[in-house]
Amino acid sequence: MNTKPKLLLFLIIFIKFSCFSFAQIENQATPIENISVKKGFKIELLFTVPKERLGSWVNLCLDNKNRIIASDQFGGLYRFEVPPKGKTLKESDIEKIPVDIRAANGLLWAFDSLYVAVNDYEKKMESGVYRLTDSNGDDQLDKVEKLRGMQARGDHGVHALILSPDQKSIYLITGNNTTPVEANRSRVPMDWGEDHLLPRMPDGRGHNRDRLAPAGIIYKMSPDGKDWEIVSSGYRNIFDGGFNADGELFTYDADMEYDFNTPWYRPTRICHVTSGSMYGWRNGTGKRPEFYPDTLPPVVNIGPGSPTGVTFGYGAKFPPKYQKAMFILDWSWGKIYAIHMSPDGSTYSGEKETFITGSPLPVTDAIIHPMDGAMYFAIGGRKVQSGLYRVSYTGKEKTAPISTKPRVNELASLRHQLENLHIGEHPKALELAWPHTDHQDRFVRWAALIAIQHLPIEKWATKALTEKDSGKRANILLSLSKAAGIDPFHRQNTDPPINQKLGKQILQSLLQIKWKDLTPNERLALVRTYQIAMVRFGKPAPQVAAKIVAQLDPQFPAKSFEMNWLLCETLAFLESPTVAKKGIALLLEAPTQEEQMEYARSLRNLKTGWTHELRVQYFNWFLKASNYRGGASFTKFIEFIRNDAVASLNPTEQKKLAELLAKKAIVKSPADVMAEAMVGRTFVKNWKLEELSKAASSGLKGRNFKVGRRMFAAGGCYACHRFGNQGGMNGPDLTGSGGRYSTHDLLEQIMYPSKEINEQFVPTFVTLKNGKTLSGVVVNLNGNRVTLNTDLYDPNQRTSVQTNEVKSIGPSTVSPMPPGLLNMMEEEEVMDLLAYILSGDDPQHKFFK
Repeated sequence: MNTKPKLLLFLIIFIKFSCFSFAQIENQATPIENISVKKGFKIELLFTVPKERLGSWVNLCLDNKNRIIASDQFGGLYRFEVPPKGKTLKESDIEKIPVDIRAANGLLWAFDSLYVAVNDYEKKMESGVYRLTDSNGDDQLDKVEKLRGMQARGDHGVHALILSPDQKSIYLITGNNTTPVEANRSRVPMDWGEDHLLPRMPDGRGHNRDRLAPAGIIYKMSPDGKDWEIVSSGYRNIFDGGFNADGELFTYDADMEYDFNTPWYRPTRICHVTSGSMYGWRNGTGKRPEFYPDTLPPVVNIGPGSPTGVTFGYGAKFPPKYQKAMFILDWSWGKIYAIHMSPDGSTYSGEKETFITGSPLPVTDAIIHPMDGAMYFAIGGRKVQSGLYRVSYTGKEKTAPISTKPRVNELASLRHQLENLHIGEHPKALELAWPHTDHQDRFVRWAALIAIQHLPIEKWATKALTEKDSGKRANILLSLSKAAGIDPFHRQNTDPPINQKLGKQILQSLLQIKWKDLTPNERLALVRTYQIAMVRFGKPAPQVAAKIVAQLDPQFPAKSFEMNWLLCETLAFLESPTVAKKGIALLLEAPTQEEQMEYARSLRNLKTGWTHELRVQYFNWFLKASNYRGGASFTKFIEFIRNDAVASLNPTEQKKLAELLAKKAIVKSPADVMAEAMVGRTFVKNWKLEELSKAASSGLKGRNFKVGRRMFAAGGCYACHRFGNQGGMNGPDLTGSGGRYSTHDLLEQIMYPSKEINEQFVPTFVTLKNGKTLSGVVVNLNGNRVTLNTDLYDPNQRTSVQTNEVKSIGPSTVSPMPPGLLNMMEEEEVMDLLAYILSGDDPQHKFFK
């Protein structure tokens, strides 16, 4: 049944009665009138934290008496009882825990102790994991024991502590600015590397340039802190996580907002933390897209944000749907999402739902209290005003406790069996794992390959090189390349010599594989294996390189952007004589700036196969790209690509292109850029919803995929909306529109964007004391400063105001999306556009047959 959020009336009432004055509440937590929650739920503001005395709270946990313990990000710990229904807290109800510890970013009560993960920005205390105990039984924590010191810096440091489902061990979550610590063992093979085939391009603004693999790590440790195991790696800035009823761990990873609208941008996302998993964060352009076979895909992409707390709804007196939900907190955008997950093969798929939203609402942590079944959440962090809230269900649905008995399907059980081979020496590990190295389930396949990758290479190298099944061979040789080769970014003087003979054997074995014998996913594995082998063992001899080019060149260009990404990179590295012509054709034809940017990046060091005309087309693209918009590092990346391209020119080419290279780009306004996208088009008709809806009811057959995609770009949709792995982040992700909207509803959303604004993207309306008004999205808070993005076509645009300058703030009733986008399209083009959106970017969809 189609149900759409009815926000319009709420927003009108909200604006009229609920805009609040910062001057009045500068020292008050966001009032509940400025927070919306799903129908049937009630929010109470229990306590406004006096910042000057109790700080800004970032973590919550329950102790052995079900009291809440809260931590100040730059201070100590506090303890209190939850107030009865209808009551609030007073400052006198809050007890400071008299113990010498500070800057807790993770709290866990377990084994009659309070475990604390310290991440001290101010370096007044060593970061790491501590255990607090009551030494004399007076109900006061008074003994501090450092279990392990760790090096960390800034936000991306030592974070959450989570009790294992069997209650025998503790999981520690760390961000990518935490220096890895020595572990007793690792489920992730410790042959990680950067694995960039083309020269590395670090972040254009210098962010995290020195942070290399393995990036953020999840550890499992014993209660005494002496036994450590690496479980999973490759994260950017995970802050928290949680186990579901099946005993599976999930975490909420951060995006890199500097990379908005680049091909390597990845939204915030939910990751399934399986044994030996790796989620591919690398700095700059090196982040592995989810289609790479040497990383794993997310359960669900969320969008822009700043991930903080995570909790499952088990034990809540909520309807069953929300008891099973994973609740994730987004600090900068002020959201609490409910993620509804369902088994999908050996893993899960998920859908997000906005559960709570407010402006500003810098949510930090949430817990479910077992006594009253309510959710308690805090706002705060970075010294902004903090507060504590309670969420209760007041609706009419049943709230009886759901069963939390684990349910494991056949594929998940197979994955678990293979994951048991990641630790220890099972005599039949090779025999058990090998048959599943080409399994259709990606997580099962991963578990099998990791089991083999842990084994001494002499036990399986020959078997891998001579495997008769082409798909298995492509996958296993990728693992062999990593296990036997050394990434140059991690090479030390003490490293053993690279096994050059084995490297040559891997390439020869790959050359024997016939393209036609592979599935699409196995073809991706083949090309990526070539890349890894050439990174780890070095560029092949010219005669071998020529054979690889002969194998791959006929496949380029391919039908998918993902395959073109890998082929263009690989063929450019091998100096294929045809890749310049083919790559430039793709660049000029691509409708999105992400695709164009990826081809431009791959071609930047190429020296072979250029004609003067191709060079002119290439450098003219940089003039065009100067008007593309993206995150804070976007223009620097364009500059870096161009600099490398200029450096690849020989003296003769530089002389011929001198005038073009000296030409300065004309920087245009976003409105002018949008207008250029429609150049050659004229006003067609002021379309009415009814007539287009009627046409679409029978007109979405035999549609044109390419025209639909072109209209999506021409209408400026990519500027604000994520679609597949491309597009902006200031509007709803449209990838799953086919599962959310009927054709009529989608048309209504496009034609009348302000009628019902997606609750995740309700803009904030700010009135300043000087009479000036601002409308945009709150993207950051710090102390007494609020930062907004007020131009949805420019993700990097920022406007900051001090809270003492603000007269009022509240949600806007006007969508930033302009109406009339369809009025310059013919009816057939509108039908192609609708088919394209509803198909989810699938050229094989029934609409196009």
